[in-house]
Amino acid sequence: MKRILAIDPGMSGGVAHHGPSGVHTFPMPGTDADIRELVLTWLGVSDVVYIEKVGGYIGGKGAPGSAMFNFGRNVGFLHGLIASTKTRVIEVTPQSWQKTIGAGTSKTYGTKWKAHLKQLAQQRQPKADITLKTADAVLILEHAIIKEGLK
Repeated sequence: MKRILAIDPGMSGGVAHHGPSGVHTFPMPGTDADIRELVLTWLGVSDVVYIEKVGGYIGGKGAPGSAMFNFGRNVGFLHGLIASTKTRVIEVTPQSWQKTIGAGTSKTYGTKWKAHLKQLAQQRQPKADITLKTADAVLILEHAIIKEGLK
């Protein structure tokens, strides 16, 4: 069985792992040390990592430059951890994984978009603990499962 780690890299994102014992989900920890521990633990038992490919924009009106800097720093930190283990990594855009799983678009759902994604994740992985923080990671994982030929 192919073991896949999926990462939604934002501080309000999460991590999802698919392996022999099923799907495990984790909200993104708040400190570098905790992120390192979580990610390296699951990288050690993963064949491939799918991480969301993100741009420089973070949501919200008037988001300060420091928030964008911190977001980029966190993404770089994750890429460094992945590179240190020489695990195969695939970056996937939100548009790509959303299309693969048939999520629709945020324009269709408006303010209910995140709730819609959480519901999709719960439908696809009913045994997993899905929260708003882990829903995108689970759906990135679903995209990865399809792309890796496991579904």
